[in-house]
Amino acid sequence: MVIERVAVIGAGTMGTGIAMAVANSGLPVHVSDASAQALERGRATIARTYDGAVARGRLQQEEKLRRLERIAFDADDQGVLGRVDLVIEAAFEDLSVKQGVFERLGRACRQDAILATNTSTLDVDAIARAAPRAERSLGLHFFSPAHVMRLLEVVRGSGTAAETIDAALDFARHIGKLPVVVGNGDGFVGNRMLLHYRREAELALERGATPAQVDRALVAFGFAMGPFAVADLAGVDVGWRAKQERNKRGGLPFRVSEIPDRLVEAGRLGQKTGAGYYRYDGGKRTPIPDPLVDDVLAQERSRIGIAPHAPSDDEIVARCLCALINEGARILDDRIASSPSDIDTIWRTGYGFPAERGGPMAYADATGLERVLAAVHRFAEDDPAFWRPAPLLEKLARGGQRFSSLNASGS
Repeated sequence: MVIERVAVIGAGTMGTGIAMAVANSGLPVHVSDASAQALERGRATIARTYDGAVARGRLQQEEKLRRLERIAFDADDQGVLGRVDLVIEAAFEDLSVKQGVFERLGRACRQDAILATNTSTLDVDAIARAAPRAERSLGLHFFSPAHVMRLLEVVRGSGTAAETIDAALDFARHIGKLPVVVGNGDGFVGNRMLLHYRREAELALERGATPAQVDRALVAFGFAMGPFAVADLAGVDVGWRAKQERNKRGGLPFRVSEIPDRLVEAGRLGQKTGAGYYRYDGGKRTPIPDPLVDDVLAQERSRIGIAPHAPSDDEIVARCLCALINEGARILDDRIASSPSDIDTIWRTGYGFPAERGGPMAYADATGLERVLAAVHRFAEDDPAFWRPAPLLEKLARGGQRFSSLNASGS
């Protein structure tokens, strides 16, 4: 199946970014939203983005006009949905909301149309069942900003047909994305590992570190940005909302910090509100350490009874990276990722892992899995619920093997 006509449901940040990615590739795209105000904001956002590209000399005026002509905005999509080859749902990250969209798509779309959800953490199968059209449904997890970021997680549901995956991969490449097929599960590959990475970064704040220290340590390691600068850029409430959805499903089997909760309660949502883990003055994107955050951290340490003793930069990096590696091994155990190299591709292209280090699994090989496992056991002495060693990591480390051997064997 060749995808030539696309619709996007939702005119928010992700919906408009996806629409631009499609239009930039030469394909027409129809954007709909139940809110007329959201549609107008989406239209204005796209126009402003293209105008900025023209002003910076990255886009010719004529090409800007052609791209704008390919994007249609209309709250009424009933006449459109029956003609498109692919519909991408980019609604609010709420399971019931997304199921409602899919239920409508199941009635309105052609039987051979592909239905995709842009969820970043939710159960693709649970969303697809609302259509119900499992063989033609899947996840297309774009990364923000969707018209810029190359990575695309193509999420295979339990009933997704092979030809649906093939069509999605062809579409992804056509719009200039680097697709990686992953299995269905909480957070898929990238965000599942991100949860563990950021958990350790947040616990470093509880122990006595500052956001600036944690970010400096990980940028010195080679990350493009530190975790708290990233959180402010994406929105502190994004991770917080994912946590609320996860709590509805029973929560996590280990403790996570409530520092993000305190920031959201204080209205510090990141760059969009001028304050998050850092302060942002005059609409600028430069993060400025804020004494008010120091107060939030001090109050949280007092609440949970921790006497602050700032960890070293090396300890911060070791904990964050070992959390990544251990969860990556568990993802391979669970067959959510097909290979360690897929995990490395996702983390290099979507999460700013230093390219020269190869990715978390390649870095683990270079470090030595025996050393990684020893560190995991050391961390587990005080926190066994979180630092339970992945069976695959234990098996490979004790056998003197490397993750790269799985790439070679195709397992």
